[in-house]
Amino acid sequence: MSTPSPEIADATAAFTGTVEPSEADHLDEGRLTEWMEANVEGFEGPLTQGKFKGGQSNPTYKLSTPSKSYVLRRKPFGPLLPSAHAVDREFKVQSGLYKTGFPVARQFGLCTDDAVVGSWFYVMDMVDGRTIWDGAMPGASSDERRAVYNAMVDTLAKLHNTDIEAAGLSDFGKPGNYFGRQVDRWTKQYRLSETETLPSMEKLIEYLPATLPEQTRTSVVHGDYRIDNMIFAKDRPEVLAVLDWELSTLGDPMSDFTYLCMMYVTENGGRSGVMDLDRKALGIPELEEVVERYCAATGRTEVPDMNWFFAYNFFRLAGILQGIKKRVIDGTASSAHAKAQSDRVAPLADKAWEFARKAGAAG
Repeated sequence: MSTPSPEIADATAAFTGTVEPSEADHLDEGRLTEWMEANVEGFEGPLTQGKFKGGQSNPTYKLSTPSKSYVLRRKPFGPLLPSAHAVDREFKVQSGLYKTGFPVARQFGLCTDDAVVGSWFYVMDMVDGRTIWDGAMPGASSDERRAVYNAMVDTLAKLHNTDIEAAGLSDFGKPGNYFGRQVDRWTKQYRLSETETLPSMEKLIEYLPATLPEQTRTSVVHGDYRIDNMIFAKDRPEVLAVLDWELSTLGDPMSDFTYLCMMYVTENGGRSGVMDLDRKALGIPELEEVVERYCAATGRTEVPDMNWFFAYNFFRLAGILQGIKKRVIDGTASSAHAKAQSDRVAPLADKAWEFARKAGAAG
């Protein structure tokens, strides 16, 4: 998703606000209303639509009625890479987690009939709260910042402690070898959307599969767990809903935890990074405190050296943004912000290789 000016926003602006969909993005309100009437409990029209400005992945809409607002997520129109944009998986994981009491939006229905709006989509509740875009949390007190960061860690631990069977998600991913499968997946996705040769990516594609860490636990993993992918209560440091489940699966919980910890090796720039902030003055816990809190909540004694995981996470981000770059070139990217995102591929690959070298890679 794109990043607005640094501020704590109302949930109505959680995706940087809505705009009138372009002609190409406009949903057929008549057909959509018929589907909502048949599939969404309590739905009463008339229905109007607005498209959230952010999002290069699955286009997201606010559906408004006189009494209630909903969120619709759909696949992009046009050719898609294999396994990408699986809105059915987003719907499945959130439906399962909602049953266990994990904080996600209530899911109302999944549509796999392209005839309704032109692609698969699902509809969920619009959670009323606030979204925090900037990890520095301008205007907040030190106590509030610390409590929000602790809530983030605690919520992630709750996800990783969730009973997979109770959530009905035992078939949501393959057991074992998570990082091996992920490195293979993102290598293939990168190759399918490759537009130029990047030396760092070539070295990573050779290094990562040869140095995979041992997987000791399996849980639901979110895949993009960071501060701006959740909705907090307006008046307290409580996570009401975790958003953006596009990359979720069953896997190694270390992938999520080390991805969250990347905020400590990423500059802020109005986003989630905290590396260059005066964390002590702001009340933001240090990495060691986050590790200790997460370990206590998940029954671990320690976490492995994070350098390999940081290399993997930056590699994966480079692969994701390469897909966006290809869609920019093909003219199918869904956001004006996509071009700027696509320019980040090479720097991310270089940063990934820096961490690979810290983890022991030669060269």
